[in-house]
Amino acid sequence: MARTPFVCGNWKMFTEAHSGKALAATIAAGVTDERVRVGICPPYPYLALIAETLAGSRVALGAQNLYPANEGAFTGEVSPAMLKDVGCHFVIVGHSERRHGLGEQNAFINHKMKSALAVGLEVILCVGETLEERQAGETESIIQTQLIEGVQGFSGSDIANIMIAYEPVWAIGTGQNATPEQAQRAHEFIRGLCSRHYGPGAADRLIIQYGGSVKPDNARAILSQPDVDGALVGGASLKADSFLAIVAAAAA
Repeated sequence: MARTPFVCGNWKMFTEAHSGKALAATIAAGVTDERVRVGICPPYPYLALIAETLAGSRVALGAQNLYPANEGAFTGEVSPAMLKDVGCHFVIVGHSERRHGLGEQNAFINHKMKSALAVGLEVILCVGETLEERQAGETESIIQTQLIEGVQGFSGSDIANIMIAYEPVWAIGTGQNATPEQAQRAHEFIRGLCSRHYGPGAADRLIIQYGGSVKPDNARAILSQPDVDGALVGGASLKADSFLAIVAAAAA
């Protein structure tokens, strides 16, 4: 079946109120092609501002993280209910920077996913291997563990609201990049895992994004692979022209 590709910009800890609003407005004005779905994930302090900027556009608002409780004494955290209330449609969980920099484990990521789905947020689950793991031939075993433990306890209907982002950790911010063939093999493996656990129908509908230093000059080759359904874009999403070029490549 034809899957609508999804290109999502993860702004990480960049932008300020003025620059973020201007960037969002330019992206919103430039996204007109119905053949691709587009979203952006600003930092927490600017979600409400960016929600206003995106109102009426084809660009959806997402968040970079959440805490898996709807309220409580969790100083400094943000709940899925708050994200939904401010206008978010989806949230990223399991990003490599949180796994490796902040020590998040699969069970905690699974808890986050359940709490997001419970309030009606879609989820982008990030999976991927480090350079050491790839060199040791552990790419598929790492992906399998992260994916299976991440979706533990989920039903087929839950999977319909989950997207997977394959992010080879060794290609994030390093200037390296997986070849289109490497990306395709990983995406095909992920789709096969989904098929075995949830059936071929669910696997065929699953959106699997590539998230390893996507740029305008490599986007077309990667996004043209049969199992690559869009991109989770980091640095290139901080400039409207480069992000929109990636969106155009996904729609081609």
